[in-house]
Amino acid sequence: MVKSKFVADYQINASRKMIFNYLSTASGLEDWFADEVRIDEDKNFIFFFDNEEHHARVASIRLNNHIKFDFFDPDNPDEEDHSYVEFKLEENEVTQTMFLKVVDYTDDYNEEESQAIWDGLIGKLKETIGG
Repeated sequence: MVKSKFVADYQINASRKMIFNYLSTASGLEDWFADEVRIDEDKNFIFFFDNEEHHARVASIRLNNHIKFDFFDPDNPDEEDHSYVEFKLEENEVTQTMFLKVVDYTDDYNEEESQAIWDGLIGKLKETIGG
């Protein structure tokens, strides 16, 4: 199946440290991103969406800056070209405004569906952190 990349920037009025906690911890992600999030013994994240498990490993992380989750099939972990979600925090140095850049590489949705999904998720995140 052909994958597509969705990229969007969202303004969030909160500190890097506060936002990053919601992007990088199981409890933080469970507050806005997934129905449930667990971390297994290999430190892989298991996201539950609509009673379905989705396994992901942290492909890259830089504290209070960005995190990238590579999703994989636990029965075929070496498969290439997996889906991923990346969160990057970027600050406009002139205005001191914080932005969350979302990069979603997947084969599940078209551009309009992805926009609607992420708008809803980020809206929930903003409500949760008050930003």
